[in-house]
Amino acid sequence: MFPIARSSVLRAARSQIYPSRTCNQPSLSALARLLSTLAVLEQRDGKLQQSSLSAVAAAQKLGGSVTAFVAGKDVKGTAAAEAAKIKGLEKVVAVDNEAYEKGLPENYAPLLVDNIKSGGFSHVLAAHSAFGKSLLPRVAALMDVQQISDITKIESEDTFVRPIYAGNAILTVQSTDPTKIITVRGTSFQGTETEGGSAEIVDGTDPNAPALTEWVSEELTKSERPDLGTASRVVSGGRGLKSKEEFDRIIVPLADSLGAAIGASRAAVDSGFADNSLQVGQTGKNVAPQLYLCAGVSGAIQHLAGMKDSKVIAAINKDPDAPIFQVADVGLVGDLFEKVPELTEKLKSQA
Repeated sequence: MFPIARSSVLRAARSQIYPSRTCNQPSLSALARLLSTLAVLEQRDGKLQQSSLSAVAAAQKLGGSVTAFVAGKDVKGTAAAEAAKIKGLEKVVAVDNEAYEKGLPENYAPLLVDNIKSGGFSHVLAAHSAFGKSLLPRVAALMDVQQISDITKIESEDTFVRPIYAGNAILTVQSTDPTKIITVRGTSFQGTETEGGSAEIVDGTDPNAPALTEWVSEELTKSERPDLGTASRVVSGGRGLKSKEEFDRIIVPLADSLGAAIGASRAAVDSGFADNSLQVGQTGKNVAPQLYLCAGVSGAIQHLAGMKDSKVIAAINKDPDAPIFQVADVGLVGDLFEKVPELTEKLKSQA
């Protein structure tokens, strides 16, 4: 895999893989029609995770046949059946085995490699989520290919676009690996139709490799709020809120009045104002809601990298020179301890 700038090296490499058409070899457009993509779907308790549908959306942009893969306990009658309804899928490869229920990457990677090889897939895609980010690097290592991470655009079957340096630069990457292992940014690939499909469910191969890692337990924070990664509205707080008590007093009622998910900057999370599961940014979650409303967020580049794809960005900050105002569609300069409660009351009165 090389940056596109190394064009002379790429031309030499591609000349070995794609000989001249005078040798009666298929053209690139013909090869595109022969693509076969495996979209790796994440499931929890028999239900597909919405974030993993971005892998299907990206696979459909590539063209060629698209197959989904799902594994876990009794998935054929639950998650696989749900996946079969996704429009555009030809097959759903399912492996019923409780050993893969929690998606432990150490156990899941050999399983996925076995099914990639048996299916002869040219591309393997997964969402750039915790699941995809921990699984696909292991798959790439086992297959001796290089992973391409967090792509935001597909140029062709071997050329992809991804952000680097916290989104400050955009890199176009071309890969000559026989199998492309790719994670995709969920906010860049959306619009998957989850109804109307009739994909065939087939049994995958299970190597039954010895499990080196055992699942012990988990502690989950349950909330009635929308999921941060998929919410259409997000209210986010930053270090300007000064304490956890003020974060809860200011941000929570505003989120409630909008029916929004709650997010936080890394500074707020590091200061203990909010749980790290609520962090938005380069080292947190990428979100792209219809409305992203933030208060007390200065707008560090690492935070902007996780929310700049939001449709409407509204910011409240007392510093008129705060970087957040450079990307905000609507900005309010003022004391958030006065402005946010006032805004919350107006929203409640209009509800």
